[in-house]
Amino acid sequence: MRGLALAALLASTALPAMAEKVFVSNERGNTVTVLDAATWEVLEEFSAGNRPRGITISPDGKLLYVCASDDDLVRVFDTETYEEVHTLPSGPDPELFVLHPSGNPLYIANEDDNLVTVVDTESHTVLAEVPVGVEPEGMGISADSRWVVNTSETTNMAHFIDTADFTIKHNILVDQRPRYAEFTDDGKWLFVTSEIGGTVSVIDMTGEAPNLTQKIGFEVAGVQPEWLQPVGAAATSDGNWLFVALGPANRVAVVNINTMEVEKYILVGQRVWQLAFTPDEKWLVTTNGNSNDVTIIDVEAQEAIRSVQVGQQPWGAVATPE
Repeated sequence: MRGLALAALLASTALPAMAEKVFVSNERGNTVTVLDAATWEVLEEFSAGNRPRGITISPDGKLLYVCASDDDLVRVFDTETYEEVHTLPSGPDPELFVLHPSGNPLYIANEDDNLVTVVDTESHTVLAEVPVGVEPEGMGISADSRWVVNTSETTNMAHFIDTADFTIKHNILVDQRPRYAEFTDDGKWLFVTSEIGGTVSVIDMTGEAPNLTQKIGFEVAGVQPEWLQPVGAAATSDGNWLFVALGPANRVAVVNINTMEVEKYILVGQRVWQLAFTPDEKWLVTTNGNSNDVTIIDVEAQEAIRSVQVGQQPWGAVATPE
């Protein structure tokens, strides 16, 4: 019995809990910065190819995927050792991507050739190339994995790709230069940000076909309207709040999803670009490209609490899963 008790004690203490991390891609620095999500200390900064932008993590938290845009491929790293494990084909100039909740496949926006490339993350092969509009960028996937949405910057459309056969079933015209597509976890809403249009398009996903119901605009005292450029967006899992990065306005807008009204603007770093929650949604991390830092926002209080210097021109961010 004493031996069994000792073995149980050793088993319970031998494997410490894995620290939560946030990974930030630095577009101009060609690196990824690693932050401790508990202390916000910089743990590491490692090379990530040329012009890293889109960034995501496998569901098990073991692999980090990075769009190396100027290398025309996706680089895959070990989230513990930061060593490159392998690469994935992507087509030219991958900018943003979205990973199927199962971890396979990966859907990649190729800005230079007007395609969404579908890649098998296990066999490292291209499953499909889906023609979309001009300059595809934003990528989103519905909670039920039925739809992958791509936004094309020049065509000003959201394209709805059926994941069963990789064909476009719907197209919706939005405002100028759509940058990002964000679904709510309940599948009811899709939000598409339009950088030059200055709006967020609200698309109802509950009917037989997606339906554009309204557009959310922004107004900040003392900020010129042309600086209010919606780019990244993140919705809380309870479906109550949408946070929208407003680019050179240096603000994050807080939208009440129940009313579709802007309730608050949070001052952050310069040229806020993308957003990422920690797994518990206690914190929201913003990447600020011109001030070379990230801002940490207390989600419940809806207030910025600190900034952390990272690499040169931070672009994307992602946190390790629970």
